[in-house]
Amino acid sequence: MRCIAIDDEPLALDLLEDNISMVPYLQLVAKCNNAFEAMEVLRTQQVDLIFLDIQMPGLTGLQFLQSMASKPLVILITAYEKYALEGFNLDVTDYLVKPVSLERFVKACNKANELHQLRSAGKAARDQSDFFFVNVDYSLFKIVFSDIVWIEGLKDYVKIHLKSTNKPVITRMSIKSLEEQLPPARFIRIHKSYIISVAAITAIRKNSVFLQDIELPVGDTYRDALYAIAGKNQP
Repeated sequence: MRCIAIDDEPLALDLLEDNISMVPYLQLVAKCNNAFEAMEVLRTQQVDLIFLDIQMPGLTGLQFLQSMASKPLVILITAYEKYALEGFNLDVTDYLVKPVSLERFVKACNKANELHQLRSAGKAARDQSDFFFVNVDYSLFKIVFSDIVWIEGLKDYVKIHLKSTNKPVITRMSIKSLEEQLPPARFIRIHKSYIISVAAITAIRKNSVFLQDIELPVGDTYRDALYAIAGKNQP
């Protein structure tokens, strides 16, 4: 697993590096003193796991997590217990309170490694499949990936808009859960409430994306990834 360590304290970073070096399946690709350095690493390199401090100047660890459109696995390492609930609400893999014993550190890494393997297996299965099923009116309804135009999240429900019908398929699940079932090469999140088919894109503007005559908003945190698909930087 390719990982990065983020902490504004040099001694804490050095300790993290030592601990990471003892775990055979971890490869440390960067040490960062703040969230902004980490953003650049994430933009240019594949990262599977982040070791993240919370209290940092400029942008805290939790604010950094909230800013990411999609994120690797995250293990929070902090001197404060009070942020644990908020951290887990952001789907972190584990929450370690300093000082962290090597045994506790390895346990968190093992948990992350298991999740990473499950993600990899799920991604491989999605890439080989052309469809998935959702619950609709007490039945399992088959959705073919190539039929999807866009997906809209509505609290505990999602609307899946298809080429083959004017009536969207409505199913009870979160947009995040649905996103995890989609092949990432074919779909992109453009907003906290919208996922679109890459093949359906006809035009991109700074704050909008067009799918023929449908115009959808683009969230600030998702804009770079959208323009990357077109091989362009933001205008």
